Amino acid sequence: MQIDFQPTATGKLAVIGLGYVGLPLAVEFGKVRDVVGFDINASRVEALRTGCDTTLEVADEDLRAAKSLRFTSNCADLDTCRLFIVTVPTPIDGHKRPDLGPLLRASKTVGKALKRGDIVIYESTVYPGATEEDCVPVLESESGLTFNQDFFVGYSPERINPGDKLHRLTEIKKVTSGSTPEASEIVDSLYRQIISAGTHKAPSIRVAEAAKVIENTQRDLNIALVNELAIIFNKLGLDTEAVLIAAGTKWNFLSFRPGLVGGHCIGVDPYYLTHKAQAIGYHPEIILAGRRLNDGMGAYVGSRLTKAMIRRRIQIDGAKVLVMGLTFKENCPDIRNSRVIDLINELKQYNVGVDVYDPWANPEQARQEYGLSPTAALTPDSYDGIVLAVAHDLFRAMGPEKIRALGKPAHVLFDVKNLFAADQSDVRL
Repeated sequence: MQIDFQPTATGKLAVIGLGYVGLPLAVEFGKVRDVVGFDINASRVEALRTGCDTTLEVADEDLRAAKSLRFTSNCADLDTCRLFIVTVPTPIDGHKRPDLGPLLRASKTVGKALKRGDIVIYESTVYPGATEEDCVPVLESESGLTFNQDFFVGYSPERINPGDKLHRLTEIKKVTSGSTPEASEIVDSLYRQIISAGTHKAPSIRVAEAAKVIENTQRDLNIALVNELAIIFNKLGLDTEAVLIAAGTKWNFLSFRPGLVGGHCIGVDPYYLTHKAQAIGYHPEIILAGRRLNDGMGAYVGSRLTKAMIRRRIQIDGAKVLVMGLTFKENCPDIRNSRVIDLINELKQYNVGVDVYDPWANPEQARQEYGLSPTAALTPDSYDGIVLAVAHDLFRAMGPEKIRALGKPAHVLFDVKNLFAADQSDVRL
């Protein structure tokens, strides 16, 4: 059959999942067409109805500008929709294996609303083949419809960079794909309605899936390289930042910096690719080596801090350390898969008392996610060690003197993110 929904028609679009990816998407589409923004979190929906985005990804004026967008947590509101875009998280489990649970549950929800001619587009990061091999059977089962006869799918990987105010959704080129040539063209035309940077139509859904998963795998490996270089340079008595600045004077030297690698993308996506590789009988060496190195950086930072404190003759057992920053990246409230927790856990193994300070992080989310209660106030002359773990602008604005004033007369300042000059801290990566 021919797809009965055309990209210029007035059929309603549903965005499933209103987090860091889904909300900006729903808002942009809501400026040009009827959109239902759906999320199972009723409190999230209520907050958005009042014009409040706790992720801080969408400005208040943009929320108000999306005149044709309405929010709901009621599945029945999806019944009148013809296009569905799924943007739910794709995390890993405790064994670093892909957890498709949220994606498959979202597929069940959409499947119940599917009608003949509808198109379901996935944006969530997956391994090559997941859309057609894992999600489509759920859609068929729930709807009673037949794939590529009664309904169609597409894949257009999200490229949102949380907290980035320069590279916004509409200004990032969008990769699109569809399960048939006609579906592919409709999916591409749909995104062209809002993406000013243009689109790239991939030849297949599997190509689009693979393109997404290697974007963050490449970044992960590059950061792993500079993290390993930082370890080597520390043993050589060299300042890593100074070396990177010198090397960066060559035009084709790639600019990456060492640090704690977390978040819902870079610290997760490589495991989706390695899982699929292992499923087809190939054991990836380089990708997993990079992951192991990056996953170990929190413990490495904790070890270097305690050694520096010992050199200052600071008693480790019972010492008090301030960790500044909990979010997975700077100037962003997202604490998902933050590797700062690895540093905190390493310090606690030494019986070190740890205070965490991060005005960007939601205290309730920190308690739910990590069992932490961030400190709301900073007291001078209180800490044996201070770790600048996240490069928030507000920490930079405090300056090294104000931060050092939080430490006892004998303390160690570890500037993980090189916020300040080399002579203004005691330890750097």
